[in-house]
Amino acid sequence: MTFDRAPAADDPLWPRASAWLTGDDDVRPPDGAQRLRVVGVPTSVGSISRSEAWRTPAAVREALPRLSTWDPVTGTDLREAVVVEDLGDWDVADLDLMTAMARVRDLANGLDVAGATHVFLGGDNAITRPITAGLHGPDLDQVGVITLDAHHDVRHLEDGPTNGSPIRGLLEDGVSGHHVFQLGIGRFTNSGPYARWADEHEIRSITAEEIHQHGITWAVRQVIGHLPHVRTIHVDLDIDVLDQAYAPACPGARPGGLHPHQLFTAAALLAAEPRVRSFDLVEVDASTDPDGRTVMATAMTLLHIAAGVAQR
Repeated sequence: MTFDRAPAADDPLWPRASAWLTGDDDVRPPDGAQRLRVVGVPTSVGSISRSEAWRTPAAVREALPRLSTWDPVTGTDLREAVVVEDLGDWDVADLDLMTAMARVRDLANGLDVAGATHVFLGGDNAITRPITAGLHGPDLDQVGVITLDAHHDVRHLEDGPTNGSPIRGLLEDGVSGHHVFQLGIGRFTNSGPYARWADEHEIRSITAEEIHQHGITWAVRQVIGHLPHVRTIHVDLDIDVLDQAYAPACPGARPGGLHPHQLFTAAALLAAEPRVRSFDLVEVDASTDPDGRTVMATAMTLLHIAAGVAQR
């Protein structure tokens, strides 16, 4: 992944998102402002397809100097509205599958789900299960899971906790299928048996085609309205929910997926919901993103999450 031009010279009237994330500016939010913590989870050992998604957390940070902190839609400067902390990357890139997943779960368990909203930069989708179980457990029957994903991710677990099985794994861990809602399911991106398995376990979904027809705001309202009884919610943002034209660095992206503005809008709307305490952004292989468009979409998604959190 490369960007063809270096960022322009620093302009004090054009604050960069990178300086906001690292705390390298002089603006501080008021007491009581919402808190956001960002964690890199650089592992792709659980990927079914060949992937170097472990490179992506660093690539997302590299993209942030090209983005500002000003959101004209809400009239919000993130520097003045959200206390952000970058916790760096967890040391999991070189671990084998089972060790990496156990390590991610233990590290997530050490975070305070009530103290801040957490954003985990993957990495492949296998991290969704240990992050959710570690951060939101042990009473997972009171936890909701929302995915934006072209896939159901309910493959069998015989080959271990891969990026094709995190939702099935979470149901085994104690999450109720009735508390799982999936947005952006694609046509010809899943199998009939796995779709029936999801249906039998009361997992609800809205297809990408329905979102194109009715709108992403409608879809998010449907989800929030159908999760009234959960204590906390984790949101899995699999960037391969985007149309392949917008996400060439996602091995699982296909034509017919969502458009970037739909992903960004969903991220901001879900982040404004107080029960949503964590997000993961996964399935981008930065090594296959020559013009940087997929990484840039991921970085933009991070900022839309922050903008949503600021509206709480």
